[in-house]
Amino acid sequence: MKNILWLIVGVGLGFVAAHQINRTPEGKRLFQDVDSRAHEFSNAVVDGYKEREAELRAAVGEAGDALSDFTAR
Repeated sequence: MKNILWLIVGVGLGFVAAHQINRTPEGKRLFQDVDSRAHEFSNAVVDGYKEREAELRAAVGEAGDALSDFTAR
């Protein structure tokens, strides 16, 4: 229970600190930079996921073709 209390206090203090930092022009630029980097990272993860999914779908399709060729004999 004590750990949960510290977690809540930490989140609250972090929120207050971020709000104070965001009030300054430098802070706004910092958060915009962090936001743009987070978007770049998430886009890279999505692109990698879609690429790997396409590779796996192609492999499954090839395996299915090979299996149907094998059973047709």
